[in-house]
Amino acid sequence: MAVNFEKLISDLVTPLVVHPEDLVVKKFAEDDESMTIQVLVNQDDLGRVIGKGGKIANAIRTIAYAAASRLGKKINIDIDAF
Repeated sequence: MAVNFEKLISDLVTPLVVHPEDLVVKKFAEDDESMTIQVLVNQDDLGRVIGKGGKIANAIRTIAYAAASRLGKKINIDIDAF
């Protein structure tokens, strides 16, 4: 069962942002054991995606980690603004 992690993370982040047209989710590196995904949002939306104390970002990471662990992979999610 293949999971499209870019779509999964995009679907989780889109309702949180005010500027969904500026949302970019890219897979940077992937090998057999791990992958790196970068989430870029508008500067105004960065606080909304990270949340107070990083709670929203941690929740997004937890969901992605659970999906990745079913495939035997580890996932690293970087959240940044442009």
